[in-house]
Amino acid sequence: ALAGMRPSPPTAERASAGWSTIVEGLRFLRGKQVLQGTFWIDLNAMIFGLPVALYPAFVIDVLDASPAVVGLLYSAEALGALLVALVSGRAKHVRRQGLVTIVACVCWGAGIVGFGFAGSLWVALTFLMLASASDMVSGLYRDAILKTVTPDEMRGRLEGISLAVVGTGPSLGNAEAGLLASVTGVRFSIVSGGVACIL
Repeated sequence: ALAGMRPSPPTAERASAGWSTIVEGLRFLRGKQVLQGTFWIDLNAMIFGLPVALYPAFVIDVLDASPAVVGLLYSAEALGALLVALVSGRAKHVRRQGLVTIVACVCWGAGIVGFGFAGSLWVALTFLMLASASDMVSGLYRDAILKTVTPDEMRGRLEGISLAVVGTGPSLGNAEAGLLASVTGVRFSIVSGGVACIL
């Protein structure tokens, strides 16, 4: 597949990488509410609604299941994303991408709430698949918005900011979920995170 790809020609003006280009990217982002919204939506979903760090505790303390099934929770996330990716070609027909992104984020939060309330492994896996599928929909449209709104010469800078958001959000979310669970409980941390994401 890589060998069959055509080379992507550089833009006419190619700035050298450095602090000044990072500042330019942030300055460009400052005036773009649409792009800021996509980053904030992703941070919101990951910081409040990502309880991955609690999966082992959820399996043992809430479901009272064998630790051997923890891997199924991670797999359910992957399967939900894969199913959406397989039908993602239909995404091009959606006109109100921002609205769909918001709805998908709400569905992600609702899926996490359902996961938190689950009383059996299969219900938990189903809600994780639905949540992950919603997150994939959100990701598709956030990426489409980023590439559509950003001019070619700024795309690398904005992709860098996007990578920082995607790399930071899950770590902050796991820290938030773990800290809250340590003072309240595993189920409360998961459910309240999903509710906070929706709100």
